[in-house]
Amino acid sequence: MADEGPLTGKRPLLQRGIRASKTRSIAALWSKSLLNALLFFAIFMVALPSAAHWLLPLAVPVPQAPRAAFAVLLLLVGVAGWVWGLDVFSRRGRGTPFPLDAPRHLATEGPFARLRNPIMAAELLVIWGAAAYFGSVGVLVYAAAMTALAHWLVLHVEEPELRSRFGAQYDAYCARVPRWLPAFGAERPPAA
Repeated sequence: MADEGPLTGKRPLLQRGIRASKTRSIAALWSKSLLNALLFFAIFMVALPSAAHWLLPLAVPVPQAPRAAFAVLLLLVGVAGWVWGLDVFSRRGRGTPFPLDAPRHLATEGPFARLRNPIMAAELLVIWGAAAYFGSVGVLVYAAAMTALAHWLVLHVEEPELRSRFGAQYDAYCARVPRWLPAFGAERPPAA
């Protein structure tokens, strides 16, 4: 099996933590998603950026007005994409972004038709929006580190786990939809 560890014969630890949701109610899925959002914002938008700024409080030499305008744009696009992605996860995928309550069905509609990771991309836009707004070198370093971590998690945890759960359906989806940069216009042809 492709996702087995070399010595254990089991899926890697981080992949074993992902469980398909058993929740049937869309309202309950939305409630869980909103709780996930509250935790995400408290940890990744308040606590960790504050710690990053405290550790490296150097200011970015860009005037506040353009930084703030760029930050608001990133935040608005990020939150809108995030809510849209949550809606598709809840209604079509029948799950939440939380790994212990993951979607039961492969989400391929809405923002997932243009980008394989729209929720994570939206979260990163929000983090980069905060980094732009605060104008702190520490928060910029934090945003870059979170972007690198997100990419690593997608490559080494999420994609292998989805491939093991959804098989050929996920492979076909990957062949037609890019990982990070949205696809607009004509659909990519399936890989041969």
